[in-house]
Amino acid sequence: MLETLYRRRSIRKFKNVPLERERIEKITKAALLAPSSCGIRPWEFIIVESKQTLKLLSEAKASGSEFLAGAPFAVVVIADETKSDVWIEDAAISSVIIQLEAEKLGLGSCWVQIRNRRTANGESSETYVKKVLDIPFHYRVECIIAAGYPAERKKPYSQDDLLMEKIHYEKY
Repeated sequence: MLETLYRRRSIRKFKNVPLERERIEKITKAALLAPSSCGIRPWEFIIVESKQTLKLLSEAKASGSEFLAGAPFAVVVIADETKSDVWIEDAAISSVIIQLEAEKLGLGSCWVQIRNRRTANGESSETYVKKVLDIPFHYRVECIIAAGYPAERKKPYSQDDLLMEKIHYEKY
């Protein structure tokens, strides 16, 4: 697992190659196996492969979401806030699991934060995504994870990149 974490970097450029069904299924199964508080599993996932929909989602934020238009695949991570008061944490955990599975499968990925963000015209990013994807009112949108075959290479992290001063034992 540590080697996977050293390799995983945010990838925003993807090859124009669709993902195989098998890889998509593995990613979705990994998402469904994510832990959640009290096993409530408030999260749900919307798989997006349509170029038209990915283009619309690329406009979900004033900046930082443009690359979605070039992604072959994305997972929109939503959660039912009426089921759990820690839906944010549960959705975030599942999102990281998605990214780690993508890395394991030789794919690149990048998290696009949606909750508490705005579009270029000032609309809530969450409201925008809900409209694009017909998401029911009581669901919240945490993020979108773009994934695909990387068209860019980034140097893996090394032991020298670890901020060991952030580790405290017993007390601060």
